[in-house]
Amino acid sequence: MTTTRTRTPAFTANFRRARLFLPAAVAALALTATAAAADSSPTATAERTGTAQDHRGSPNKPKAMFDAWIRLWNGDFAQAPRIISPRLRVHAALLDGGDGSSIRGVDGLVNWITQTRAAFPDLRFTAEVSPVVDGRFGSVRWKATGTYAGGFPGAKAKPGTVVTFTGTDTLRVQDGRFVEYWVNTDTLLLLTQLQAL
Repeated sequence: MTTTRTRTPAFTANFRRARLFLPAAVAALALTATAAAADSSPTATAERTGTAQDHRGSPNKPKAMFDAWIRLWNGDFAQAPRIISPRLRVHAALLDGGDGSSIRGVDGLVNWITQTRAAFPDLRFTAEVSPVVDGRFGSVRWKATGTYAGGFPGAKAKPGTVVTFTGTDTLRVQDGRFVEYWVNTDTLLLLTQLQAL
């Protein structure tokens, strides 16, 4: 037996409004990722031994990349060209059904972060679990806390509401920069706090 669920007009309207903001929400949820060593190129071998250099000649170790990633998501956009490949691809399950593939490269990621921070200007990300690095991949469990400034479609929470949500970022490194990014976020927790459901 198959049952169908009828959605109320209010639910449908709120969902449509929320999906417009979702890339920013997912970006916010997506923060605080980690680093890894690179592929099997000479640069990758150097990275695995802790001697890799980034494009400006500074050490590019997983810990340094992870720290820069956190600073980037916390609003230090100067980190982006240092650690993000122009070929960066994002994989995210967006509320509008998108897969994040439209977010590409340094500019795409910075724009996504900027949209996120518009709704939560003081958003701060921290690692709940230290990064786990395996070859050219790394993952980290993060927690984000910020003050809602308004503007989230369908949200009934008042500006000034403090929200906290969590997620996990997984990144792939190639040639000393992040080239691929997967994010899993607790969107339900965020939307619940924003009273957007």
